[in-house]
Amino acid sequence: MKKGLGIGITALAVGWLGFVAVVYAMMRRPPDQFAAAMAKMPGPAMLLFPFETMWTEARRGSIDLGDQAPEFRLPTLDKTSEISLASFRGSKPVVLVFGSYT
Repeated sequence: MKKGLGIGITALAVGWLGFVAVVYAMMRRPPDQFAAAMAKMPGPAMLLFPFETMWTEARRGSIDLGDQAPEFRLPTLDKTSEISLASFRGSKPVVLVFGSYT
């Protein structure tokens, strides 16, 4: 009886670790792919893993203090063109603000 319980608990732990590993791998994908995957996940499943801790680790990046910002392109507000960070390099300071204004 005890051996069967130990095997069951081990199998449950291995299954949970596998589930957490899959979710972490999804978190490291681009935001649109991650959102598409999470839209298919049932709500109660979100309670089964440490979401915030995993998210912070998965999206941390690898920029160190003093490194140049990586190149990126973003659409303008009217979506008629794109702006790249390189177009401002060396000409004027650029401030990026991430947050909600609602």
